[in-house]
Amino acid sequence: MTSSFEFNTYPARLSDVERDKALKVLRDGAAVGRLSHDTFVRRMELALAARSPEELVPLTADLPTEGRFSRLLFASVESLSGFTVRLRGAWRAERLPKLLLPHPAAAHPLRIGRDPANGLRLNHETVSRTHAELHRQGGLWVLRDLGSTNGTTVNGRRVIGAAVVREGDQIGFGRMTYRLTAN
Repeated sequence: MTSSFEFNTYPARLSDVERDKALKVLRDGAAVGRLSHDTFVRRMELALAARSPEELVPLTADLPTEGRFSRLLFASVESLSGFTVRLRGAWRAERLPKLLLPHPAAAHPLRIGRDPANGLRLNHETVSRTHAELHRQGGLWVLRDLGSTNGTTVNGRRVIGAAVVREGDQIGFGRMTYRLTAN
């Protein structure tokens, strides 16, 4: 039987968690201006090449770390801030003008744009003459951008080609935004 002191022991291997903590401290230090760009890049390289926890200590020793209380405070503020952004978006969505979806049995697509020949005429400078088209396909409503200059959006995301839409979605044509409704 052999004892443990007879085996070669190697220093503790650096865990990903320890490396990530050091990288976060370096990023935060650079973000608040405590590190120059060159110093930040060099220390990041050293942190990524480090093989033991002891190699990380001098890289972050001159940078302050957040205490438990400040982390909790910042997390609370971030959460509250995210909530207010969602609340503001919901408030605006309810106040948007409604755009009534065509009857599902409509045979032709609804063309949208500035041209008077369109089924829905939007007289606004950011709306193209033939801006978009709304039609029923396989039981779903599909909104297709027709190469408009200022773009078509669904829930704040630009439509490239076509996008499936449903009641309650926010759709935009240039700077004109509406909320889809079935009644």
